[in-house]
Amino acid sequence: MPTESSADPNQSSAHEVEPGNRREQLGWYFYDWANSAFSTTVGSVFLGPYVSNLAELAAGPDGMVRILGAPVAPYSFLSYCISISVILQVLFLPILGAIADYSSLRKKLMQIFAVAGSWATMFMFFVTEQTWWLGGLLFIFANLCFGAAIVFYNAFLPDIAEPDERDRVSSVGWALGYLGGGILLTLNLAFFLLSDSIGVDSSLAVRINLFSGGLWWFCWSFVTWRLLRSRDTAKALPPGETYLSTGLKQLWETYQEASKYPHTIRFLIAYLLYNDGIQTVFAVAAVFAAAPLLQGGLEIEQDVLTMVILMIQFVAFGGALLFGRLALRVGAKKALIVGLIVWTIVVIYAYLGLQGESRILEFWILGAFIALVMGGTQAVSRGLFANMIPQGKEAEFFSIYEVSERGTSWLGPLAFGLVNQFTGSLRPAIVSIILFFVVGLALLLRVDVRRAITESGNKPPTVV
Repeated sequence: MPTESSADPNQSSAHEVEPGNRREQLGWYFYDWANSAFSTTVGSVFLGPYVSNLAELAAGPDGMVRILGAPVAPYSFLSYCISISVILQVLFLPILGAIADYSSLRKKLMQIFAVAGSWATMFMFFVTEQTWWLGGLLFIFANLCFGAAIVFYNAFLPDIAEPDERDRVSSVGWALGYLGGGILLTLNLAFFLLSDSIGVDSSLAVRINLFSGGLWWFCWSFVTWRLLRSRDTAKALPPGETYLSTGLKQLWETYQEASKYPHTIRFLIAYLLYNDGIQTVFAVAAVFAAAPLLQGGLEIEQDVLTMVILMIQFVAFGGALLFGRLALRVGAKKALIVGLIVWTIVVIYAYLGLQGESRILEFWILGAFIALVMGGTQAVSRGLFANMIPQGKEAEFFSIYEVSERGTSWLGPLAFGLVNQFTGSLRPAIVSIILFFVVGLALLLRVDVRRAITESGNKPPTVV
């Protein structure tokens, strides 16, 4: 793994952007390409249905599994694990972001968490019927590392892109992430479909695919380490202080600093809400699609589900690029409004539709609409926020951004799991997701984007 030193001749100062810095941007893009394997192969497709099925096999006569003595519905288990992982992220990510800005350890910490998360993902190979609970524990740790690495990754965006190109750079990163995740998922699907013919049972095929997600994340990350330079924030650690104590103090100062930018905070609250809806859809879609009809699911076979997710990956590649262009033409805020309206319609239809024999065709169509907006809304949000933060505070403010992304994203999966556990049906839980999009959109409409950018001391893009 590459190491950093303050004497590195390739080290740059924060916010020192070289025009036409395509090499670093390429390195930055490749981390999206690398870690998207965790989001797709592991998070969106194979882990949820696999662990839920194993938990169902381990359930007692009452249909529940026991976690520390507490009864848990098998199809709610992974939702609860998702909630735990994001609660841990809320506790740790702001401190890590403050430490990164103060110590110039941004790149090194990104490397550490990426390696730890990818190896935890590879260890999912050992999740079997006897160790079904291990899938939840490994996911909690891997997802925590996934989010931590992204804090430092996002903080590089203002350093490698000028204000006018941040929406484009962010969108290209998302697009290549979907492309990379889609390529691996294609290989995973081919292997899963051919597994019987080559003498590999379906359970082993899933475990190998989970392992491949961690391996892809680990190996492709080295392209980023090679091309992306470290940044020196030129902040000396105060005498007698540690990075932890300094990080805690810096975190408090960050929240005080953030209060000076009311429209940035308003955007973060809006993002917190509508992103919770997006993350909940990501988290529960595979479980909802694979669950039996009697439990409110769609009873879609694993191969069909994988093909739909695969289609979403490749359509999302174009969708992310499309939203990047839309943001350049009409402004990031208007592009986000369009995306959130589509999201709201999709979730409403998921509750009211997807019935009867046509449900599989409807699921394909709904997946196509999701693909068009899912990457674009998140990419444009990231690019917009990069223009709203003061110079020299990138990792700190992106840690708050990440907390906004994760801070309530445990609520959606938790609510989904609880509603399923108490009603015995997955479908009623969909209703709660709609509220996040509607309220988030209402708050976004009240954000003065140009004012938020100028208040932070940055130059607004040509079109905001």
